[in-house]
Amino acid sequence: MSPADRFARLPDLLAADADLRRRGRWLDADCRIDIGAEPFYLTLREGALAELVRGPRLLRSVAFSVSGTEDAWERHWQTIPEPGWHDLFALTKRGAASFDGDLRPLLQNLQYFKDLLALPRRLPGAN
Repeated sequence: MSPADRFARLPDLLAADADLRRRGRWLDADCRIDIGAEPFYLTLREGALAELVRGPRLLRSVAFSVSGTEDAWERHWQTIPEPGWHDLFALTKRGAASFDGDLRPLLQNLQYFKDLLALPRRLPGAN
């Protein structure tokens, strides 16, 4: 399963995590997550994923984006990631990921986003 295919399972993973949705209950944000060259547009409302759109969209407005290489996401989604691949900021420090845009919603809800973007670790096949 490609990293983009793993990430496309995010709606089911988040729906199964009531605690994460509860922790994000005050969050409404539109963001973009790039898994390699493939963009995903997330619409988060009250901590739930209202919409996930896969693929490029012209003139789609987002507050911020998180971009990472396919290899970075694969290593980040290991069941127990190696040091330096375990955290979003570690990925940026390595140069394997980057943040762009208005980072306030990301930073104000940092643990929510860290946990949200780590959900694919729960899928079968993560080493």
